[in-house]
Amino acid sequence: MSKHQTTRRQFLGSVGTTIAAGSFVAPLFSPIRAMGQTGPNDQIRVGAIGVGGRASLLLQQLPESATIVALCDCNLPRAEAFKAKAKQAWPVYQDYRKLLDRKDIDAVIVATGEFQRVLPCIQACEAGKDVYAEKPLTLYVREGRALVNAVRKHDRVLQVGSQQRSMAMNRVACELVRSGGLGKILKVQAINYGGAEASPATPLPEAPVPEGLDWNMWLNQAASRPFSPDWMGWMRWRDFAGGEMTNWGAHGVDQIQWALGTDDTGPVEMKPLTSGPNGQVSMRYANGVEVNFVIEPGKGPMGGAIFIGEKGKLEINRNKFSSNPPEIAEELKKKIDVDEEERKWSDSLALWQARWHMQDWLDCIRSRKRPVADVEIGHRSVSVCHLANITRAAGRPLRWDPVRELFVGDEAANQYLDRPRRAGFELPTG
Repeated sequence: MSKHQTTRRQFLGSVGTTIAAGSFVAPLFSPIRAMGQTGPNDQIRVGAIGVGGRASLLLQQLPESATIVALCDCNLPRAEAFKAKAKQAWPVYQDYRKLLDRKDIDAVIVATGEFQRVLPCIQACEAGKDVYAEKPLTLYVREGRALVNAVRKHDRVLQVGSQQRSMAMNRVACELVRSGGLGKILKVQAINYGGAEASPATPLPEAPVPEGLDWNMWLNQAASRPFSPDWMGWMRWRDFAGGEMTNWGAHGVDQIQWALGTDDTGPVEMKPLTSGPNGQVSMRYANGVEVNFVIEPGKGPMGGAIFIGEKGKLEINRNKFSSNPPEIAEELKKKIDVDEEERKWSDSLALWQARWHMQDWLDCIRSRKRPVADVEIGHRSVSVCHLANITRAAGRPLRWDPVRELFVGDEAANQYLDRPRRAGFELPTG
């Protein structure tokens, strides 16, 4: 486990204390309206699917133009505890489908684990709800395309929780790279985010299912297995996650995609530089730019990358940047109110702040425009993370067709693009 992951979990563990201290203030409920498009002054009525650490933080930061209507978590005591600390009368569900049946909910925040996320997002779209989906958006490539198709088919607004898209520092830095401010990009260096572990050969110690936990719903698409508390650290295991490559990588790679102007595509070639499940990987885009996942974690920008161009070097990280020569960064700062940005992000929640990102989501629900981290953007960014993990697993060079989203002439590699789903948790067809 990396130092960054531990720090994040320690922070999220303190969220409940923050709520208990009275920092959470929920907007008053608005009158129930007939289903339809919200007006510019209407409160947007939100349901929460998943009420864990990150979800709790999002709900605290929900802008005042939205109101929470109901909560859902397959771990029922967790949702009930959040409700009690917030001192609200929200109805609480264990089955998210019952929440989606409510006619007084316009939108949902889906902040489950990545292996639990796509199906409720698709079903929310089918129910006419708009969606804020936390990252990593998907567990594998093909379920991401299924989600994009559902969002477009049902004309929904889906914002992916890549909140750096709503940070001015990141916006102007990525614009500079994309517009040629560094000249021709010679190479990009990124963190070599680690992957997840395979399930252990020896079965994990079995234990009784905790009271109030729907273990079947928690497992979601993953293969059935007896309950063990060790599975609850799901980010560690390949059955449930892509490791830090999809966790922090979803942020860092998203900045690479944004800066290179490749939000609707991806690399065309990839190869392992070193062997193993955490090996270094190199990728090449159609325009010739190489992205190399080679920086040791903790020694570079976890939330971005280093862009090396003909005119200099620019390091982009979460809500900050630096350059060589320094004049590049100094000119960038003139494009934004740096003091205002620093005030926005000055408290202890700065790294995890999503209020302005959720505000963009709410604005787009009203305007019906695509949000700054639209579902296609989120799908493409995390797909690059999946491609890195697949390259490690295959252990050989691969060619990728970003239009068809297939490996070229390599059926063995294409097997990694999909996963078997347990009965009852299949993706919709058509």
